[in-house]
Amino acid sequence: MTSGSATEEFRAARDFLLEHREDYGRAYKGFAWPRPEHFNWALDWFDVIAEGNDRTALRIVEEDGSGARLSFAELAARSNQAANWLRAQGVRAGDRVLVMLGNQTELWETALAAMKLRAVVIPATPLLGPADLRDRVERGRVRHVVTRPGDTAKFDDVPGGYSRIVVGGRSEGWLPYGEAYGCPETFAPDGPTRADETLLLYFTSGTTARPKLVEHTHVSYPVGHLATMYWIGLRPGDVHLNISSPGWAKHAWSNLFAPWNAEATVFIHNYSRFDAGRLMAEMDREGITSFCAPPTVWRMLIQADLSSLRRPPREAVAAGEPLNPEVIETVRRAWGMTIRDGFGQTETAVQVANSPGQPLKTGSMGRPSPGYRIELLDPVTGKPGAAEGEIAVDLAERPVGLMTGYHGDGQRTAEAMRDGFYRTGDIGARDEDGYLTYVGRSDDVFKASDYKISPFELESALLEHEAVAEAAVVPAPDPLRLAVPKAYVVLAEGWEPDADTARLLFAHSRAVLAPYKRIRRLEFDALPKTVSGKIRRIELRERTAEGSDAEYVEEELR
Repeated sequence: MTSGSATEEFRAARDFLLEHREDYGRAYKGFAWPRPEHFNWALDWFDVIAEGNDRTALRIVEEDGSGARLSFAELAARSNQAANWLRAQGVRAGDRVLVMLGNQTELWETALAAMKLRAVVIPATPLLGPADLRDRVERGRVRHVVTRPGDTAKFDDVPGGYSRIVVGGRSEGWLPYGEAYGCPETFAPDGPTRADETLLLYFTSGTTARPKLVEHTHVSYPVGHLATMYWIGLRPGDVHLNISSPGWAKHAWSNLFAPWNAEATVFIHNYSRFDAGRLMAEMDREGITSFCAPPTVWRMLIQADLSSLRRPPREAVAAGEPLNPEVIETVRRAWGMTIRDGFGQTETAVQVANSPGQPLKTGSMGRPSPGYRIELLDPVTGKPGAAEGEIAVDLAERPVGLMTGYHGDGQRTAEAMRDGFYRTGDIGARDEDGYLTYVGRSDDVFKASDYKISPFELESALLEHEAVAEAAVVPAPDPLRLAVPKAYVVLAEGWEPDADTARLLFAHSRAVLAPYKRIRRLEFDALPKTVSGKIRRIELRERTAEGSDAEYVEEELR
């Protein structure tokens, strides 16, 4: 455990952001990252705020109405028991522990316990199959696996000398995690935790290539997510709902570090199939004060009667992919509040965001987060100061909330961090007031008739039509224009995937988009997605290049 100075330094930075939560200018100018030499968030922050604290830290409601409620004090004690038991099973500092659990209390217990042991956590979604797990076990050099009884068989053909721990039941050949609750509720760490020790290894979702392995330390996510706490607008005593699957970075962002940095309650509603009405009923029942969801969930929510939520949350944010303006407007009319967009990556905390109390600009993802100096790099020269260019983090004042690098891939790390900037691979535009607007991934933006096309802008336009539930735009080869925009569309309930609907959407495209941007080809089909829910555009581009008999061509329908 570190001295109290690291805890107090962290608390002072946290309290500064809470004090100026609606004064962006003051927060951005005055915030300074805590940079302790030693820090263990579980021991030096969570256990400190948990001492004698009976307020609810974690509340889980299952589909059948059952659930669990744990106070800060109870979670501190249970994570101590888990740490003592895991240490008895051979988990040591530096060991890689693959954790593949659902939204269950043991997920949070093991996360805190691993931190206390200085083990390295490799989060994994239960949606992964044996092939993905083989890659993670091999590249992650996994020493221990923690999973549920229903997922143990996935490891039958995953080689490695790792210990096997099963949670919530028993499986032959697996160590039963339930024994941990017989261990002491006090824990003595083996020694101090260096702030730069590795804490997390995240496999990215692989929308365009093989998943990268992102490395974070005991400060880059725990401390870095002070910025995320600020963006969401969390306060002590809040009840925060974030819809995100375990195993992905956003789950750690908003179901672990940001809310507990603020001393707020994490609320989870588990369901097998999304039900907007049931979700809003639970939000009312639990008194949700802040709500974060990906655009896919927001788009499903607005298909329901939003007025059924009697007590809308004070704060509402969206992340994962840019949120379309029509969704924002629908929620504003129903709830009298505005969803605030934010931008970040697995590699960072939130870099750019619309923070509480600030003027919002339609379509903008806001301004740089406190502690981040953001530049736009010119696409030709690579120099900062462009009005539109690659979004990059200035490393002259390296933010704490930035990854160490891509684990085991020095070449990729050097490429991402070259010339004094961390390069996100995303394109943005900055206006005269410093607001940034997302344009698209650098490998998604394409040219048609020598005009640059942002798929996001075209997708937003399509989603304005009532027939469209989801859309993705990619370039389709064209002998005259080099490429033309092609849309893959998932229809809203009640619409038929036929030529009449295609004509309506082509007409809508002509009405709302400039001629060089409008949709020229269209196909009704499901969108391929990663297990984290992001659209696999590379697969759509490959499918488009191969051609399809199911597509509609604008010229042929007019």
